[in-house]
Amino acid sequence: MKIALVTAGHHRLGAAIAARLAEAGWALALHSRKAETPDAALAEVLAQTQVPWQSFVADLADEAAVAGLIPEVATHFGAAPSLIVNNASRFDWDDAASLSQSALMAHFAVNTAAPALLATALAHALPSDARGCVVNILDQRIRQPGGDQLSYTVSKLALSGATEALARALAPKVRVNAVAPGLVIPTQDYSDRQMAALKDAMPLGLLPRPADVADAVAWLANAPAVTGQTLFVDGGAALKSFERDFLFLERDA
Repeated sequence: MKIALVTAGHHRLGAAIAARLAEAGWALALHSRKAETPDAALAEVLAQTQVPWQSFVADLADEAAVAGLIPEVATHFGAAPSLIVNNASRFDWDDAASLSQSALMAHFAVNTAAPALLATALAHALPSDARGCVVNILDQRIRQPGGDQLSYTVSKLALSGATEALARALAPKVRVNAVAPGLVIPTQDYSDRQMAALKDAMPLGLLPRPADVADAVAWLANAPAVTGQTLFVDGGAALKSFERDFLFLERDA
């Protein structure tokens, strides 16, 4: 049985990734910060595929909770996961005027430290003859970062660097790669007109779908000769420099 741990795996992008992995036959450990149930679309896929799955609760800002997550998954399934998708993110708005040490550290704990610790824990948890894979979910803004969501952006830049460093440190036991999505699932703050304008602003004239990101994760999970790489799934957004976060661009007057 191949087991995948997807952090923040019950909803939104995490649910799309989990559903794609279920379709590929992965048993699923779905992580959340508090008790959750899967989104309806994911629940439907779980019912159709009948893959084993279980929810696990852990606060990724808590070092002890992070340390206990893989052992808890291994206890439940009888084996450690061989795939970790570090999808969970803290995303609070700040900029240079409001940046603080506490905000930086809060974002770093969840967005950088927890993924790195889970990756190293996976290397220790796997049997000596087994191989593992980690896929970190980044953000297209790491290519040309702006000044909005500054703590978030800095933490994702750190995770981007950690992806390559961990790929070196954990080879050949664990492959470590990343996917950097663009604007995939807008919040209610975006208007329909704004979304249409942002789509047209992308080099490819489109915005990525959750399924596009999920397909990239699934591909990396089954690419034994690939490590230390980042796939940008963003409609080409990383090829352009945007002066602000997408939320503030093409807004209605």
